Amino acid sequence: MNVVQGDARAWLELEELCALVAAPPEWIAERVHAGLVEVGLDAPGEPAQGWRFDSLVVARLRSMRRTELCYGAVPELAALVADLEEEVARLRAQPFALRR
Repeated sequence: MNVVQGDARAWLELEELCALVAAPPEWIAERVHAGLVEVGLDAPGEPAQGWRFDSLVVARLRSMRRTELCYGAVPELAALVADLEEEVARLRAQPFALRR
């Protein structure tokens, strides 16, 4: 895991992300090419080997992987479920007074 100077976020290489999500590189590459997951930083060289991912994408990919494996969902549906989970988490994090 690398921290880019001047940036508090951690950036993961493809191999690191694969290990954290328990998914092969091809599975992640398919979702990147479909526009379901964003690549945070691109490095020169081979496209997939130069990818860097924001560490926040780990939860999204884990959710997508679980949805696809458990329910046989297509990647687009799994991405929608992940979007909804992220939105629910964001709303729950808001102070109660703002919800009224």
